[in-house]
Amino acid sequence: MAVAALSWSGPADAQSAAEICLTVDQRLSGDATLPRTAAALKANGPLKIVAIGSSSTLGLWQSDPAMTYPGRLLSELKRLKPDLRLDVVNSGRNADTIPGNIARFDRDVLAHRPDLVIWQIGTNDVTWLQSADALTGRIAEGIRLLKADGADVILMDQQYAPVILASQYSKMQRSIADAARQERVPLFSRFELMRRAMDAGLSMGALTAWDGLHNSAAGYECTGRALARAIVTTAAAGAQTPPKTVRRRK
Repeated sequence: MAVAALSWSGPADAQSAAEICLTVDQRLSGDATLPRTAAALKANGPLKIVAIGSSSTLGLWQSDPAMTYPGRLLSELKRLKPDLRLDVVNSGRNADTIPGNIARFDRDVLAHRPDLVIWQIGTNDVTWLQSADALTGRIAEGIRLLKADGADVILMDQQYAPVILASQYSKMQRSIADAARQERVPLFSRFELMRRAMDAGLSMGALTAWDGLHNSAAGYECTGRALARAIVTTAAAGAQTPPKTVRRRK
């Protein structure tokens, strides 16, 4: 992995890199809707979002929580919907995996009683050479656990970064997409967002940190803001679909 050979952008380029990345206009995949989120947005809240995942969610290399992708998601949703009563909980954990995420659902996700869960997955599972095939069923299982409690669910896949590209990333990408289709939940493809931003002229280092794996400040910004826009667009498109009545666990 030629991490040292990447062209890294300096701090002055961070804002422009994020704006260039946002021009690729990433959307959520598939026909799945976000009925509970749509209802909350229409009513100006309250809307509770929980982001669960690994260090990409926690925001490794960012000392300010507002600079993580969940922090950027929060600020962009507030910009788009100034009157929205909104809470975003960051339940990321360094080095976590898909099975590790599922084991934390009760404590770190469902205890917050979320309307929407964003589940970022796949990076550590592939990096540590676990079988993507074996994990497909676990992803679907996790989605069902979250949906059974009444929450909307969005999956977020891997990042487009040197460490990922040197792994068996394509099998994991297929597994994530297959699970999303199987369980009829939207997929926010961070991988495609970053890849298309490179096609638009950004260097790998503009959105990727020095370690060749995690996002730079601009990468976190683009991910969070693009996801916020995708949520608002998807919710508006499905606003006519009433949310299902689900009895929450006591």
